Amino acid sequence: MGEASTGAGRYRSVFRPGLFTGQVVIVTGGGSGIGRCTAHELASLGASVALVGRKPEKLATVVGEIAEDGGRAHAFACDIREEVQVKAAVAAILDRCGRIDGLVNNAGGQFAAPLANITQKGWETVVRTNLTGGFLMARECYTGWMRAHGGAIVNVVADMWLGMPSMGHSGAARAGMVNFTETASNEWSGSNVRVNAVAPGWIASSGMDQYPPDMHARIRNMKTIAPLGRMGTESEVSAAIVFLLSEGAAFVSGATLRIDGAVPNTKISRPLPPNTRPLPAYDGFHRAAVPRVLREE
Repeated sequence: MGEASTGAGRYRSVFRPGLFTGQVVIVTGGGSGIGRCTAHELASLGASVALVGRKPEKLATVVGEIAEDGGRAHAFACDIREEVQVKAAVAAILDRCGRIDGLVNNAGGQFAAPLANITQKGWETVVRTNLTGGFLMARECYTGWMRAHGGAIVNVVADMWLGMPSMGHSGAARAGMVNFTETASNEWSGSNVRVNAVAPGWIASSGMDQYPPDMHARIRNMKTIAPLGRMGTESEVSAAIVFLLSEGAAFVSGATLRIDGAVPNTKISRPLPPNTRPLPAYDGFHRAAVPRVLREE
């Protein structure tokens, strides 16, 4: 992973070329981080990508990047927390692209705070973003296209197993999204709609730069706690998402795939020696950049 965007080139995907040719895949939160990376990989594999997000300028930048790399993408500004906007965005995607084969429910956000300091407004804002918005996007894609034609949905949650201290609002919402994933995989199975989730752990992504300075040392220390001895990459999350969207996962539904370096399996009572020879990271994204907070080391 380089320190800055490297410009035009080609995504080095582990999947076969043309895997998603003729398909349309929506990626929410596609203007940065994991969403941007996933959009690039899907486009490199032939998909026409519909980018959804609140900031049109960020979406436009990614659309331009994908076009420069030889792919196809369209931008649709939408606040996924607002039902009217979600309905309009999905309708616009169907009008522009003609179909919806996949949905990557990636948009999300939170802020660090202990439970006792979270206001009702703060709690509800995070839950609406990380749970309600994902539900609305999935429901509209299902009722608008997938109920009649099938499809695949991947919900991006988080490493919230055993609780999520300092992020209790997000942890509750992500846990709810896992349960929604399991329920939807059951209710929508008769329409041949597969619904799965991925749960990223500590991923070296641009989102790390959004946290306050008093968290920077903790963020840089995360790699020493992970049993695999490092942080994950955006490409490693994207690869999991792409697999779950692909025909190779045709019999996978209702599952949550952890991408976390075994961090939730760490036992305080049985500490392991540091992993001094971690496996090399997979980084196929030619435009990836190291977060600023990690460059401060």
